[in-house]
Amino acid sequence: MKNFTVTLSLFCILIGNLTLSAQSFENASEYLDFVAEEQQAITKNMWKYTKAVAHSKSDRSIDGKRKNLLKTIDRAISKIENAEGYDGDDYKNQVLKHMRLNKSLLNHDYAAIVDMKEVAEQSYDAMEAYIIAQEMADKKMEESQKEYEANFYAFAEKHNIQIIESENDLGKKMKISNEVFEHYNDMYLIYFKVYINEVYLWEAVEANDVSAIQQNSNALNAAAKEGLEALKSQATYKNDDSIIIATRNAFEFFIDETENKMPQITDFLILNEDFEKIKTTLEQTPERKRTKEQIDAYNKKVKDINKAVKNYNKVNTELNTKRQKTINELNNTNANFLANHIPND
Repeated sequence: MKNFTVTLSLFCILIGNLTLSAQSFENASEYLDFVAEEQQAITKNMWKYTKAVAHSKSDRSIDGKRKNLLKTIDRAISKIENAEGYDGDDYKNQVLKHMRLNKSLLNHDYAAIVDMKEVAEQSYDAMEAYIIAQEMADKKMEESQKEYEANFYAFAEKHNIQIIESENDLGKKMKISNEVFEHYNDMYLIYFKVYINEVYLWEAVEANDVSAIQQNSNALNAAAKEGLEALKSQATYKNDDSIIIATRNAFEFFIDETENKMPQITDFLILNEDFEKIKTTLEQTPERKRTKEQIDAYNKKVKDINKAVKNYNKVNTELNTKRQKTINELNNTNANFLANHIPND
């Protein structure tokens, strides 16, 4: 399964030439430059973290970038706390409120999301809750950022500072990454709603529960067909329909699995259950009391079961091979989608 991660929306504004000031500032422009430089440092490490999420397959590397981001926020908070504010501490406290909220989100909301990830794949409701939690955390981050920007402009206007905006490369890249992950997560939730039914189906197969197999097979078939319909209304991202195609292929595999392969598996399990009953009955009957009809029925079932075993193994092998191929293609498509649309520089 493709593991899914969270992206944060951080905004970076550059004002003229950024210079790191000392503990006090001669004018409001100097103080704004000081704050903007600290915010830029946070944004740079946020981008390193986002790149790791998109391009790295190492959980350790991703977690390392997250820890570096937290250290950068801590350093920025410390510098701003220790520096004098300008024209009082109102604006300084507003900036600190924003950075502390970002830190809290990373340490608490996103930490909780990491815990939720461990159980997210156990059910559709758990996966949906996991993704909603990501969205809520991102929303909090976005609202904090809007407040930060409003305070930034209000401070500049109060002190008659003309702001020359420049949405630098980092800002553009972060915006792109958020859009990419939004499409990615939307598509994954559509896929997972179908896929979880296959998980339940194979739990039933492993338990040799024919009734549960038939029930979950019907549920998977219906979910896959609903999924195909849902895909028809999905917009592509920048004309890239690769995830849609790979997801469609997976749904078509599930339909073929339930309509053509599962009936053969259930037929074998029913036949095998009958065979075990005949075998048990025969074994429990003393040899001198065994009838010709019993022995003939047993011998016939042996031939039937031997033939059925070969077909069962063949169907299982075909299913496993095709499933692995289909899921690998989807996972590779997802990884390539992120790699292609999220810059790696």
